[in-house]
Amino acid sequence: MDMGLIAIGAGLGAGLVTIGAGLGIGKITAAAAEATGRQPEAAGDIRTTALIMSALIEGVSLFAALTCFILAGKIS
Repeated sequence: MDMGLIAIGAGLGAGLVTIGAGLGIGKITAAAAEATGRQPEAAGDIRTTALIMSALIEGVSLFAALTCFILAGKIS
């Protein structure tokens, strides 16, 4: 295997995972803020749901970034 391609793939993968997670959490936060503005009485439920969804996105992105770092560690 070409070690240069592995390094590029690991770097691009880690970067794209970070960008994707940031965009996903940003969309969740924007939607939660808008929903809270429309229905202030449901703010607690909206906040809880937004935190759970953000944690799920962070979990998936953590596993993906870890995979990229393991792949980068194979380069020697």
